[in-house]
Amino acid sequence: MAPRSSSSSLLAGPLPWVIAWRFLRGERSRLLDGTARAALLATALGVTAMVIAMALMTGYREDLQGKLVRGNAAVIAYPVGSEGGELPPENLAALQKIPGVQKIGRVAYGQGSLSGPAQPQGMEVILRGVDPGGGQLTATAAQLRTDDGLSGAVLGDDLARRLGAKKGDVLRLVALGFGEGRPRFRYRSLRVTGTFSTGFAEFDRSWVLLERPVVENLMGGETAAVDLLEFTVADPAEAERISEAATSILEPDFLVTDWRQLNRELFTALRLQQVALFVVLGLIVLVSTFNVASTLVVLVRERMRDIGLLGALGLPPGSLLLIFLLYGGFLGGLGTLLGVAFGWGISWVLTEFELIRFDPEVAAIYFISSVPFRVEPKDLLAVVGFALLVTLVACFLPAWRAARVDPSSALRYE
Repeated sequence: MAPRSSSSSLLAGPLPWVIAWRFLRGERSRLLDGTARAALLATALGVTAMVIAMALMTGYREDLQGKLVRGNAAVIAYPVGSEGGELPPENLAALQKIPGVQKIGRVAYGQGSLSGPAQPQGMEVILRGVDPGGGQLTATAAQLRTDDGLSGAVLGDDLARRLGAKKGDVLRLVALGFGEGRPRFRYRSLRVTGTFSTGFAEFDRSWVLLERPVVENLMGGETAAVDLLEFTVADPAEAERISEAATSILEPDFLVTDWRQLNRELFTALRLQQVALFVVLGLIVLVSTFNVASTLVVLVRERMRDIGLLGALGLPPGSLLLIFLLYGGFLGGLGTLLGVAFGWGISWVLTEFELIRFDPEVAAIYFISSVPFRVEPKDLLAVVGFALLVTLVACFLPAWRAARVDPSSALRYE
């Protein structure tokens, strides 16, 4: 017996699969070719739009999350007493033993106005006092100390650009603190020793890193300054567990929270927006399924005699129904795969070359300087599953009508 060819082996399988594949590859009329191409293109465009939209929302949310954690830490402990963040050594040791905790930094915050060559009238800034090497967003000891006795300052790169300041320049700081029970202004000259960039516009345009004792002194001393504890963790997703463990150690002297609790409303709104965008763009795919259904209607008309012959040979109606569902599934699946490929490719190009960027003023509103597109497997699974489901649902009616065709009438069809 002669060996079977490779093309025959590809078609080997259940009869409905083989017939559906032959209908898809067989000779077709111009009308059927046109409707099939329109269905394929419409499905691919709809899926492409959904993939890009999901990549946009996922990339924006994850990028924003990473920058928030980098700037403010994943877990933060606020002192609720008057100790200014002082922590007994035994409590610090217990916190460092929590699984997932890498570092614990003590940070002081303040406000002031910083003047530079391009802004002699001054700009409002946030003072972040850090211990060198501790916490999340910090600086090295070499960056925070100078040889001439001035306090070293590390500026956000956007802030340095707006001030017209470069490394080595001396800037004038006016800080608002407290003294003798009332607000007081304190003045300090700072030498720019470097810049930092988080990609988060709010931090890069207004934050100044200083040594923690400097900020505490500007605020009125350790008793007037409010120091926070910032936890650097290995996995931000474990922040809730670490927060609960830290609370059991620090309460009632500290209030412990994490980045999810601090930004709950923001990320809830982003998730709702992503769901709404999925539903709206899903309407494009839903409309494209009518093109697939139209292709099936044309196919049934043109293959009426074949349908009658198959019925006369004993093929049950259920198998006929499956044949046309598979035909529509093949067509919709191919369009879905093309849409996924196009959407993934476009998302990669937009992200790799940062084709969508914001001016500093707009970046301050959206918190990012460029728009990232990140394609996640779960998003692809949702898009592909939705596209195939609505395609099969739209194909059911014409397939059901084809399965109910009387074989004798179909054989007489002209």
